[in-house]
Amino acid sequence: MPPKAKFTRTEIVDTALQIVREQGIEAVTARELGRRLKSSACPVFTVFANMEEVHGEVIRGAKKLYKEYVDRGLACELPFRGVGLAYIAFAREEPRLFRLLFMEERTEGVDVGHILPLIDESYERILDSVRSSYGLPAEEAAWIYRHLWVYTHGIGTLCATGVCDFSGEEIQRMMAEVFRGLLMQRRNEERRRENDPD
Repeated sequence: MPPKAKFTRTEIVDTALQIVREQGIEAVTARELGRRLKSSACPVFTVFANMEEVHGEVIRGAKKLYKEYVDRGLACELPFRGVGLAYIAFAREEPRLFRLLFMEERTEGVDVGHILPLIDESYERILDSVRSSYGLPAEEAAWIYRHLWVYTHGIGTLCATGVCDFSGEEIQRMMAEVFRGLLMQRRNEERRRENDPD
């Protein structure tokens, strides 16, 4: 009969998430978990097969928390704007979780149009918010989303790493300026195509 678990999965994952918040994912070891839980490392392995499984659950927990930020952003009057601000708020308020989800080195680079659906489970919902809020066709909405994500990610990275910090007003102003500029560029391109169909 296997030994009875001393701690639940939730208790272990919550403790691991706290370690990530303070020190990063590399600090999540069986020994550190045991120390935080005031136990040996052994109880971790009555619930999890190995530390890779613990790390996987930590990433799932971080994604769940990030999704709460996205949901709050999508509930705003201007959902796409809300999501951008929520992304940066997550970077500022949970810098190590932001780094874990959005700044980990990847073995293979892909273009930005393909990376967004991979890193953000809410991609389709966010894309729909661009289309519906601004009456844009799918291709144009995706183009704006890609460009604005690169900009938003840059601000989030600067905040998460402590390189720069911006006030809420600065962030809103910068995001609005870039969004308006992208929208204007697309509108000008449309007019050019209409006036010069060849």
